[in-house]
Amino acid sequence: MFCLTAKKEIMKLRILYHGNCFDGVSSAAIFSKFYWAKIAPAAEISYTPTMHRAGNAFDRDQFDGDENAIVDFKYCPDERLTWWFDHHQSAFLSKEDEEHFLADTSGQKFLDIDSKSCAEFIARIVKEKFDFEDEALAELIEWAHIIDGALYESPAQCVELRSSALKLMQVIEGEKDPAFVEKIIRMLTERTLDEIIASEEIKAKLTPILDEHWKTVEVIKQRSISERGVVSFDLTGTGIEGYNKFIPYYFHPEVTYVVSLSQSSFRTKISVGSNPWAPRPRVHNIAQICERYGGGGHAVVGAVSLKPEDLELGKQYMREIIEELRFED
Repeated sequence: MFCLTAKKEIMKLRILYHGNCFDGVSSAAIFSKFYWAKIAPAAEISYTPTMHRAGNAFDRDQFDGDENAIVDFKYCPDERLTWWFDHHQSAFLSKEDEEHFLADTSGQKFLDIDSKSCAEFIARIVKEKFDFEDEALAELIEWAHIIDGALYESPAQCVELRSSALKLMQVIEGEKDPAFVEKIIRMLTERTLDEIIASEEIKAKLTPILDEHWKTVEVIKQRSISERGVVSFDLTGTGIEGYNKFIPYYFHPEVTYVVSLSQSSFRTKISVGSNPWAPRPRVHNIAQICERYGGGGHAVVGAVSLKPEDLELGKQYMREIIEELRFED
């Protein structure tokens, strides 16, 4: 353990966070409060969402701060990267990247693939190593842990969206303007979840997002095919780029796995997940399966990102993954 002396000069910090992800946004907010409290109280912080794409390459021009941090996303062996926190099994793009991380002596880069959420991981590390704890963040940390760890009471809890945290999750996952998501990050450093959901600007975003959510629920209900423990559906051509990952289990509680295909302007995506309430337990490591196709994730959930024009390849990979996951009966 070592102590840090707050720097007096104005620092510029760039935080790259997992975009359109409640845990990624929460991680950015928690790290911001830590940085202001322990490193540079007057720091100017800028935020950049980072998304999984084909090849997963970073835009190195994004590291434009005096210090640069990545939270809830893959490692980058750039010497300008000064802070890193991740909890994904597929944290490294290459063996060389992993070796670069292991050789780091800064004491400011951390990985724990057993942590259910990156937000909880950051909060734990900054408390243990840098003596920072903020009780105002406790609710946010708890909900990031529930959401990213899929620690829900039931599929209905996360599909019916009755809590402020789950409503905000929908806004974060559905919002296409990074500047507005940055506004949410800044809100999370100052307000409670209930206060944020009660704000007029969030209400204005939430109403159409909830309408789209329930339309998506109906589309997934109609397109889902359940066979031998796997539910699958193809959302290409619907205009739906993302969806609440627990909708399939809402209609098919009997399955163990879900595999879906979607398409956006920047990728064709195969999403793979496992049902936390499945009557038959998960027997596959999903991250390992996705890694074979150039993707990654956790043992319980993962994804593969291809180029947007690689739709037929995505369909092929989808079929192969479904067949691998199906039970023998």
